[in-house]
Amino acid sequence: MGKRILLAPFGSLGDLHPYMALAHALQRRGHTPVIATFSTYRDTLRDADIEFAAIRPDADIFGSMESAIRRIFAGRRGVEYLVRDLFMAHIAASYEDLNRVAAGCDLIVTHPIGYAGPLVAQKRGLPWASSVLAPLSLLSCIAPPIIDGASFLRYVRALGVTPYRWAFALAKRATAHWEKPLRALRDELQLPPAPSAMFEGQFSPQLNLALFSPQLATAQADWPVNTVMCGFPRYDGKPLAADGQAVLQRFLDAGANTGEAPLVFGLGSSAVLIAGDFWRHAIAASQALGRRAILLCGVPPAQLGALPPTVQAFEYLPYSAVFPHAAAVIHQAGIGTLAQALAAGRPQLIVPVAFDQPDNAQRTQALGVARVLPFKKVTARRLADALQPLLEDRAYATRAATVAAALAQEEDASGKACDALERLLR
Repeated sequence: MGKRILLAPFGSLGDLHPYMALAHALQRRGHTPVIATFSTYRDTLRDADIEFAAIRPDADIFGSMESAIRRIFAGRRGVEYLVRDLFMAHIAASYEDLNRVAAGCDLIVTHPIGYAGPLVAQKRGLPWASSVLAPLSLLSCIAPPIIDGASFLRYVRALGVTPYRWAFALAKRATAHWEKPLRALRDELQLPPAPSAMFEGQFSPQLNLALFSPQLATAQADWPVNTVMCGFPRYDGKPLAADGQAVLQRFLDAGANTGEAPLVFGLGSSAVLIAGDFWRHAIAASQALGRRAILLCGVPPAQLGALPPTVQAFEYLPYSAVFPHAAAVIHQAGIGTLAQALAAGRPQLIVPVAFDQPDNAQRTQALGVARVLPFKKVTARRLADALQPLLEDRAYATRAATVAAALAQEEDASGKACDALERLLR
């Protein structure tokens, strides 16, 4: 008999899409998934035939979305703004909304910043599965991540796990006051004290889904108990409209006639809002290299002004429709974008901005498929200098194809996550 399963992700499309893939897999097994998230995604989910519920905080508290993204991507202060000002400050409202949606549900699956979810599960006595989208969230001391704003930690890796244990303990102490509203809500609900929601408290002791590929990180002894590595549950948004497909195909065909695959530039659905001069640099770098280029710019292409005939801009394209045709993919290493880029099997130049992106970038570079140029250091010259060896050294393309083939051989990620959830329900 099918179950009603509540999925509660927050964030960009890169956060939402894996849960949409999981929701569709659950539907195919006869379950009824409900995705509770920002009201911004109402139409996205309904167009995908997934039941939707709106959960606060919502975009109306952000003010200008561009201004909010700039603050969120501002290193440690950005993390504080996201956690303390946007989520912890509205935890009571989040709990109220999520608790209402949870009525009649059989299971709740939370996202790393879905801080109200564990409270709802505990208060209602529901099975609870946590989930993470990228290795950074697991904060392993054995295989430590690159932490944005604390890159100096990489220099103590040779000293073993102890410096990282100290660093994570210090971070937990320094951020404890951010969780004051959450602790107050727990007291009001007469729930017992719990570990830090930003650290070990985000992980369910029943099941933790690691929604990324072992190509990116292998399981470690200090990961949370009952962690199941599923792989990347990939969902690529709505299909490309016929007119957009025609424009894309004409541009690809024009390059195919001369054997010139394009460079494809994209910044996901969040960093694209603070692109600044990135597109101008991308165009200039492409011209300097004598390469055709596709820009996934997130705004109507007319806003970029007149483009050279060798450059085509799109406000949106499903990554799976364009990445496999690229000579190289240039992106920010948000986990959703990265999953599609790895699956496409093309060399990558990664321009990480913040959060998990520097760590994702380092891991991808270690696979031998990518080079890294921090977003803040991007200029046309630096883009061209970083791209040239990617395009000239066939080892990058060979290794990228090998990684893509390994991904294709992995067990279906959404199916594996469904198996784990069904075991928990039993």
